Amino acid sequence: MTTSASSKLSKAVKQQYMDLPQGDQVQAMYIWIDGTGEGLRCKTRTLDSEPKSIEDLPEWNFDGSSTYQSEGSNSDMYLIPSAMFRDPFRKDPNKLVLCEVLKYNRKPAETNLRRTCSKVMEMVEANHPWFGMEQEYTILGTDGHPFGWPSNGFPGPQGPYYCGVGADKAYGRDIVEAHYRACLYAGVQICGTNAEVMPAQWEFQVGPCEGINMGDHLWIARFILHRVCEDFGVVASFDPKPIPGNWNGAGCHTNFSTKEMRDDGGLRFIEESIERLGRRHSYHIRAYDPKGGLDNARRLTGHHETSNINEFSAGVANRGASIRIPRAVGQDKKGYFEDRRPSANCDPYAVTEALIRTCLLSEEGDEPVHGSTCFTL
Repeated sequence: MTTSASSKLSKAVKQQYMDLPQGDQVQAMYIWIDGTGEGLRCKTRTLDSEPKSIEDLPEWNFDGSSTYQSEGSNSDMYLIPSAMFRDPFRKDPNKLVLCEVLKYNRKPAETNLRRTCSKVMEMVEANHPWFGMEQEYTILGTDGHPFGWPSNGFPGPQGPYYCGVGADKAYGRDIVEAHYRACLYAGVQICGTNAEVMPAQWEFQVGPCEGINMGDHLWIARFILHRVCEDFGVVASFDPKPIPGNWNGAGCHTNFSTKEMRDDGGLRFIEESIERLGRRHSYHIRAYDPKGGLDNARRLTGHHETSNINEFSAGVANRGASIRIPRAVGQDKKGYFEDRRPSANCDPYAVTEALIRTCLLSEEGDEPVHGSTCFTL
């Protein structure tokens, strides 16, 4: 398996410099989503003092013609700080800054789905919508070969790898542990992790997060994973079906609840939401991956613990359904439901906005009603 050349540079030599004092100045790494809707970009600036809030962070700009976001003749794009986290790579007092992207005319870039999502979340603030997203990913070499797989051929069939332990079952745990601790340091609401069904595939969970925080925390968790993998010389892939054939794909199952659902008798509101989701299946499929459903079509086949992309289904404890009601929720008559359709490379802003539009704003049809669409086709 091929690893990157930079991973072989001496980390001990680098640490000599990282241990140097930086005075009162602070490094702020600005992070944004590029024109693909799934790639992340970043660059750093020096601040004269430690920012205590988003308001302390200045706007910035970048060359959008190099990130699939503008033409070269009019390439300046604006970075608007939107969420701030501690930097687990440079450590305190340095920061990670998640930004929205605006075009030259101050309108949101096509892949800036946060702006509309935030407005929709404000509309339902009194419902206290909670989300939890289960991010699956696959560790690959820089040559695209899954980490730990034989160079010619395949590992043993699926079965022993899910939540497995041992060198022949868990591939790449060092990366998982490093990512988990880095997220905790940063302040990301990461709540767990486990090895997945396909070898070299893992999952981490973020939540519960309320409203817009879901998208902010998941995007930063993804960024941190990419950086950790960079240090180890490997690649984190969010492709929903990285290995064709008889191998599980990668999703981003999304758990959703409102205050009404969590209160006694909340199962009625859960069932009402599922009915609304069933009438709007195609709208959600288009929102649940960056290519309007084309990526998910490779994953949602009705096999390998997935539903069929062309059919809507729901059931208690059914991992082959579009919507799963956990068994405990069915017993307690309150709680949350799990939407198993979002792909691993989904935009969490698009997913959470779509759930709010259908379940709380009672929208119907194939297009969003309240305001402009939050995803591109």
